[in-house]
Amino acid sequence: MAYVRGKGFLMLKRWLKPLTFVLSLAPLSWCLYQVFLLSQGQPHLLGADPGKSIVDFNGQWALRFLILTLMVTPIKQLFSLPLVAQVRRMLGLFAFFYATIHLASYVVFLLELRFSDILADVIKRPYITVGISAFSMLTLMAVTSNRWMISRLGAWWKRLHKLIYVISVLVIVHLTWLTKSEYQEAFLYGLVIAVLLVIRVARLGWITRRNTVDGK
Repeated sequence: MAYVRGKGFLMLKRWLKPLTFVLSLAPLSWCLYQVFLLSQGQPHLLGADPGKSIVDFNGQWALRFLILTLMVTPIKQLFSLPLVAQVRRMLGLFAFFYATIHLASYVVFLLELRFSDILADVIKRPYITVGISAFSMLTLMAVTSNRWMISRLGAWWKRLHKLIYVISVLVIVHLTWLTKSEYQEAFLYGLVIAVLLVIRVARLGWITRRNTVDGK
């Protein structure tokens, strides 16, 4: 029995990253398929305004991958599954990947490549300012998510990557501000992130108390 569990663990360890990578591309594949159907004049699920649907779709998946990234540590600790930590960086990079597509789709489909209008939108629409701020921080995290940068930054790397919590809050503000009505989706996403932040704060408090006791 121990052999079976050990063999299963090794298989999971071997296939976890490839499986996560393939599954993470599934939303993009679905979106591209719908675009293909649209280009062929066939029924599709992009609605009456396909460009806006593509922008919204990729923005939602950027947020979902951000949440999945935040969930890795609690899952690892609560369920004693250290293996999931192996895909944390990948999930974070996919959050950046879909956020990039979200921004690119906004420029292509909504601004129609009028780059000069980006600044006007940032000034005119505060939710765009919040979104751009979150994307800038996410970009900073993405470019420092390699081993070379980790070794170069040292202890500062962990501090820098705590920006994910700030980014999460900004994204919820961006989504809430963007939503004209029916705030249920933004509320649910915000609730999940709030719970994850509470778990984070509680864990830091527990570690601080334990270190204080050990120090005594």
